[in-house]
Amino acid sequence: MSNKLKNDTFLRALLRQPTEYTPVWMMRQAGRYLPEYNQTRGRAGDFLSLCKNPNLATEVTMQPLARFPLDAAILFSDILTIPDAMGLGLYFSTGEGPKFERPLRDEWEIRDLAVPDPNVHLRYVMDAVSQIRKTLNNEVPLIGFAGSPFTLACYMVEGGSSSDFALVKTMLYQRPELLHHILDINARAVTSYLNAQIEAGAQAVMIFDSWGGALSHAAYHEFSLPYMEQIVSGLIREHNGATIPNIIFTKGGGLWLESIAATGCNAVGLDWAIDIGQARARIGDKVGLQGNLDPAVLFSNPDAIRAEVGKVLHSYGKGSGHVFNLGHGISQFTNPENAAAMVEAVHELSKPYHA
Repeated sequence: MSNKLKNDTFLRALLRQPTEYTPVWMMRQAGRYLPEYNQTRGRAGDFLSLCKNPNLATEVTMQPLARFPLDAAILFSDILTIPDAMGLGLYFSTGEGPKFERPLRDEWEIRDLAVPDPNVHLRYVMDAVSQIRKTLNNEVPLIGFAGSPFTLACYMVEGGSSSDFALVKTMLYQRPELLHHILDINARAVTSYLNAQIEAGAQAVMIFDSWGGALSHAAYHEFSLPYMEQIVSGLIREHNGATIPNIIFTKGGGLWLESIAATGCNAVGLDWAIDIGQARARIGDKVGLQGNLDPAVLFSNPDAIRAEVGKVLHSYGKGSGHVFNLGHGISQFTNPENAAAMVEAVHELSKPYHA
C-alpha cells in the first residue's frame, strides 16, 4: 500500500513540522448531524449493526469528507467495541446510549477478563480500516482510535453511562487492586487493538479519555494516566516507512497538561475550557495541540463561527503544531452548513499564521 498522501498536513502538524495552514477535522464528524448518515444508519437497522458492517462503516466515514474539505478521516466505530469483544454484551437502548448486559460486578468476572485478539474478535473493525484506507485513495490520512482504559472501565463497571460514577469510584477507593486489574487488561487490549488498526492502515491513532476528568488529581495520576502511558509506550511508531503519530485526549484534563505531555504522546487534545495559547505556553514545545472550539459555537451563525475560529487561531499564534478541532464531539443538532463555515474559516484565517 503506497503511503504517498496527497494531503498530509494533519500528520505534519501533529509532528510539529511546518504546514501551509492549520489542518482541521471534527470529533464525531461522521454522525447524526448529517442527514446522509441518518439514512445509512436507517439502512443498517441500528448503531451497532452500522459499526459491525465494514461497507456501511466505510460509507459513513467518507460522508463528511464528501461535504467538507477536512484534513483527516476518522474510523467510524465506537470506543466500547473492546469490552463487547470481552463478552460484556454491548447494546444500545433508543435514546439511552450504550449499555452492557453483563457489567463487571463480581470479583470472579473481573479475574476472568481476558485481552481479546483484535484480528479475531474485532475483525470487523480491521476490515473497515483497510476498506476505508483503500476508499480514501491517499487523499487524506485515516485516524484510528480507542477509549482509554479508565473510560472503558467506567462503562464496564457501571453498565452504561453515569452521572456520578459511584460504582467505579467505590471500587477505586475500596478495592483499588480490582480496578487496577481491569485497567491493566484494558491497557493491553487497547495497545493490541490500536496496533492492529495501524497494521490495517490507520495513519494516526487517538486515545479518548472521556471520563478521566471525573477523577481527583491523585486518582487521575494513579488510575488513568499511567495506563495511557503504558499504551503509548507499546504503540507502533513507524509502519511501511511512515511515522504514526498518537494523540491523547482527556476531557476535563486541562489541569494535568504537563503530566499528559510527559507520557510520550505526540499531541494532546484540549477541551474548550482551556485557552489554547496558555496550553501552548505550558506544553507546546513538547507536543502538538489539538482543539479546541466549543462545539456549541456551531449553533450560532457563520459570522459568529468565523469570529470564534479566529480567536482560537490567534490564541495559538504563529507556527505549526496545531490541529484545529472542536473541544468535544460535534452535536447531533448542528446545522451542517455551520460545520462547513468552520472548516472554511480555519483554512482561510490560519494561512497568515504559517507565512
